[in-house]
Amino acid sequence: MSDAVCPSCGVQVSVKGTPKIGMSVTCMACDTELDIVWLDPLELDWPIEDDDFDEDVDEE
Repeated sequence: MSDAVCPSCGVQVSVKGTPKIGMSVTCMACDTELDIVWLDPLELDWPIEDDDFDEDVDEE
């Protein structure tokens, strides 16, 4: 089991099994859904939503 810090509340989040980049975990302290973004050291971040990117940008 590996541990990482929740970026929302700062509590240690335990990741069961083998962590993989892109894997989703939930912080049990603040109920925030997070993604694994780095493995060594294990780092969590908020997931990227599809609406975070504007794919309809006109290039001229």
